[in-house]
Amino acid sequence: MLRCADFPVRYLKVTIVLGLAICLAVAALYETGLFHQLDIGLASFLGKRFTPIPPRAVQYPLFILLAFGVAWATIDIPRLALKCIIAAGALLQVLTAVWVLDLHGVFFSPFAAVAAVAGGFLGAFLYSRGEAGSRKRVLTQVVGDRVSERAFLALLDAAEPLNLEGERRQVTIVVCEIFNHDVLESALSAPDYVALTNSFRSNASDFLVERGGFLDECDGESVRVVFGAPLTDARHAGTACEAALALAERLDDVNRECLTIWKQTFDFRLGVNSGETVVAAYGSRRLGTLSVAGEPVEFARRLCRSNLTYGTRIIVGSTTYNLAEAAVEVRPMELVNRSADGVLEEIYELLAMKNVLSAEELERRDLFWKAVVYFREAHWDEAITLFCGARGHSGGDGPIEFYLRRIAQIRNGLPALGWSAGN
Repeated sequence: MLRCADFPVRYLKVTIVLGLAICLAVAALYETGLFHQLDIGLASFLGKRFTPIPPRAVQYPLFILLAFGVAWATIDIPRLALKCIIAAGALLQVLTAVWVLDLHGVFFSPFAAVAAVAGGFLGAFLYSRGEAGSRKRVLTQVVGDRVSERAFLALLDAAEPLNLEGERRQVTIVVCEIFNHDVLESALSAPDYVALTNSFRSNASDFLVERGGFLDECDGESVRVVFGAPLTDARHAGTACEAALALAERLDDVNRECLTIWKQTFDFRLGVNSGETVVAAYGSRRLGTLSVAGEPVEFARRLCRSNLTYGTRIIVGSTTYNLAEAAVEVRPMELVNRSADGVLEEIYELLAMKNVLSAEELERRDLFWKAVVYFREAHWDEAITLFCGARGHSGGDGPIEFYLRRIAQIRNGLPALGWSAGN
């Protein structure tokens, strides 16, 4: 069922104003008798001995409907050719009605309807050539279906147009990637491989877009979605974390379906990072699309790949955690060198949103956190005790096994074999 919120309010207001203006103008022409003079000529052409007076009960509803309908279609439809086809179709139907009704002995005056179609089309066409009127066409070209319908309408109705020349914006990037492509490609036929990986792409991209994200990239290996652009979201970090956690559950369901159909599953991981990026329409005149650029985008990809080192599902950067700290539960992973200046930055495993973990899970999380502190202070025995205490009943815990292996490496005099942001 369609609601008012499903229509662009800006265009709806313009249509109402323009439609009213056209209707008043056509009504004035009708009441002054100008159309009656044209009716005399038409009646003579059709061979009638007298000119019937078209009833207002027919003329008024018809030209009011056509004025508003043609104006709305001309404003709302982005393609010029389609605008013209609809207006021409309306005119053709009106003129055809004259001939069809005349065959049945009924005189129909088309002039008020023709004036309404022409006025609605010309007025709406002139509006659509301006900045406000062409906004939908521009958004369709640079954004298209990469945002939800609700977000698209919000951009269309925004007080200010989308800045396509480039602006710096604080956003959160979510990268979701498949890491077992080689296994899948060797185990499946080409059509099955494409079908399975497309199930990942379509589910991941559609899910995150409906959660408020902007689909920045969807290629053969990964999906990248931006929160906080092009539609502003002050809670972009928290929104992105919540979406990433929900996506992991959704993709687990998809994997169960894939296992049933193809006897294979995809190994997916997620990286979430926040920072300042440049949001703009990148590309050429032939292929220009909205995108984001900057170091935070690349770091999100590196965070995603770091999951393979830690045995985790979702890793978030320190900026994301600082912005969403009140809403999420995390475990610390490592202090990494993010840039050449040697400044260390904490990265975290995203566990859940607030008030979701049980008391036992929170206790194990706290033990893990203390164990990491002992590890960084080189108190190996205390760290091992706490890491073992942080294990759950299921036994397997990638980050705990990672740290226990690292302690063993250090005690055996081997270099610490971990991940760094420069990789």
